[in-house]
Amino acid sequence: MQGLHLTADLNGVDPRLPVMRDADALAALCRTAVVQSGLSGVAELFHRFSPDDEQSGVTGVVLLAESHLAIHTWPELGGVTVDVYVCNYGADNSAKAEALMAALVKAFEPIAISRQSLSRAAASAPAV
Repeated sequence: MQGLHLTADLNGVDPRLPVMRDADALAALCRTAVVQSGLSGVAELFHRFSPDDEQSGVTGVVLLAESHLAIHTWPELGGVTVDVYVCNYGADNSAKAEALMAALVKAFEPIAISRQSLSRAAASAPAV
């Protein structure tokens, strides 16, 4: 159960970017970034918080064969949070996770970024 969990908090993102408010645009960005990073999307769901309010944010998730991508936008704050987790069971997907994160960060062109990286690993023996 080895894996890499990456998160990024993006600030100073232009709220007029379509990917900040449009669930279809955000989904397309995420699908493209997943494929280009070499990961495998198996399902997805994207939702605008207030469908009648064109200025409301979007939340989305892409289920990966390797684990998941979660993304949330706050156009009113110029903020985005991104969460990429990959399992490294059978193959090391760390570079692919880093490439996915880099592509998404680049697309939003934030003024400021706070990044976190967590190596995840299970104990070598099962708990009793």
